[in-house]
Amino acid sequence: MSAAHPIDVNYPEVGGTRRTPLPSGYSHLRVAVPIGRGRDALRAAGEAVTTFRMHRSAGTVIRAEATRAAPGVAVEVGLGVGPLVLRVPCRVVWTVADEDRIGFGYGTRDGHPECGEEAFLVERRADDSVWFTVTAFSRPALWFTRLAGPLVPVLQRGYARHLGRTLRRLTRRAIEGSPDPSITP
Repeated sequence: MSAAHPIDVNYPEVGGTRRTPLPSGYSHLRVAVPIGRGRDALRAAGEAVTTFRMHRSAGTVIRAEATRAAPGVAVEVGLGVGPLVLRVPCRVVWTVADEDRIGFGYGTRDGHPECGEEAFLVERRADDSVWFTVTAFSRPALWFTRLAGPLVPVLQRGYARHLGRTLRRLTRRAIEGSPDPSITP
């Protein structure tokens, strides 16, 4: 597992999504979605996660300094629709790519409506099942997320489930050899 300790994230618990328990003083999120079975599913899902393809296929606008998640890579996530897109800055703070786990975590930077970290991990379990897990800890950083209060975790959970469904579709298509029609060359 590789890690970076960038100075421009806006919270002190860098890498906190790699450990349990998650840091106190934040709202916690953990959503797990079954993706498939076997090493092929792990590899296909891991590729979609670490190249930001999962995010893009889910309708999220992603701008990244690199084509693959790596410690230190700046990522800008676009949330919203049309002229109401909010651009939120993040930085990849850790990655993992081993025999049974592939993924990364990114942390929030100044200007992000939340303060904290979010991880996207694909894992092959002992029974050969492959699961996608979103783990996060966050708290409001701007006035409008403080105002939204309990609605924010509901939206985060819904988005995490949407990512899981998207990743399951991408993984099935990759294993079957079908291109994803939502990605244009």
